[in-house]
Amino acid sequence: MIKKNKKIIISLLSLILVVITTYYHDEIEILYLKITGNYINYGLEEVPQYEGKDFVFINDNKPDFNKADYVVENNELYSELDYLGRAGVARAIVSSDTMPREERGSIGSVKPTGWHTVKYDIVDGKYLYNRCHLIGYQLAGENANEKNLITCTREMNTGVMLKYENKIAEYIKKTNNSVLYRVTPIYKDANLLASGVRMEAESLEDDGKGLSFHIYVFNVHDVININ
Repeated sequence: MIKKNKKIIISLLSLILVVITTYYHDEIEILYLKITGNYINYGLEEVPQYEGKDFVFINDNKPDFNKADYVVENNELYSELDYLGRAGVARAIVSSDTMPREERGSIGSVKPTGWHTVKYDIVDGKYLYNRCHLIGYQLAGENANEKNLITCTREMNTGVMLKYENKIAEYIKKTNNSVLYRVTPIYKDANLLASGVRMEAESLEDDGKGLSFHIYVFNVHDVININ
């Protein structure tokens, strides 16, 4: 009798789990991301709609770091891939010590989520999509690290992102100071392609006086509609 009741209870619990998973998928996904560290409390609802600008300033261009963010073991921290294989938050304290001393190696072995090989004559370099480093190679020397790569448009990769990565690199080379840097890819629901990334940076030795920014970069191309 006890064994029979146990089987009934297990069956009921399994049924309840199926119902919860079916009807509360989004809430469970958010909980999963929080537990694994891939979730940061930035939703698409906080980001302005794309209206033709490649990027927008967030929080009056002020980074939103807390005390825990300033502690980065071994200078770099990359989130584990989530259950869909998507890269999450990347955070690093970049300095002359983390910057590479050699040319970047091949990253073609990594196919981040949302990857498609698509070519258009109107795109610089032909290919619409690039493998996009969250923490740029020139800052941390990461090559084919799947936790540090997302699929992004060439316009996003070689435009705004590169411009702000260059700002960090130039500041470090000029001052020899270090910079706390965080890049957060934003995904809508279960989309494999990020809608964009948040980029935050603050120079440490001068409390952000030399370098500080907080922007959202749209993962778009101005003449190609991406669905």
